[in-house]
Amino acid sequence: MTDRVVARWARVRTVAAILVGMGVLVLGGVWLEQATDRASVVDRAPKTAAAQKARADGRESQVEVEESASATRPGVRDCGIGEPVQEPAFITLDCANAGRVASGIHWDAYESDGAAGTGVVQVSGGAGAVAGKSFPARLRLFGPKNVDGLMAFTALEVTYTGATPTGKSMEVFSIA
Repeated sequence: MTDRVVARWARVRTVAAILVGMGVLVLGGVWLEQATDRASVVDRAPKTAAAQKARADGRESQVEVEESASATRPGVRDCGIGEPVQEPAFITLDCANAGRVASGIHWDAYESDGAAGTGVVQVSGGAGAVAGKSFPARLRLFGPKNVDGLMAFTALEVTYTGATPTGKSMEVFSIA
């Protein structure tokens, strides 16, 4: 009789271990899937500010910059690459891994010496509570310079209006 009880207990433990293992695999898969979804937010965004501006205008081709406007107002080069785009809808802040992106930018003023607007800083990766979150912010472009023969802003100041991803209420990014 004791042999049957021991054998039954061993089967129950085996079944329980299998169920726990399956539960861990399922929960791990859900967690990894969500991590991939958070990381792909930035991947789905157009890679250049020019593409973003073209999409906003309803065109699929490159943005055509007016000669008079390009001569007086600098643009923004996404991660220092490509032609400067005036009044971009998004700016990549962490060019190494695209972990932070300023998006949904509405420009209140856009002049030759600087620009000011509001937007949201999206954090798509990383550990902790900030991954996959958005932080409202005021944005200020400054430091216009001639870069590769074209006028471009070289710095972006981000002032968070609420919670911050890094604990700092203001950050300055080099964008040239």
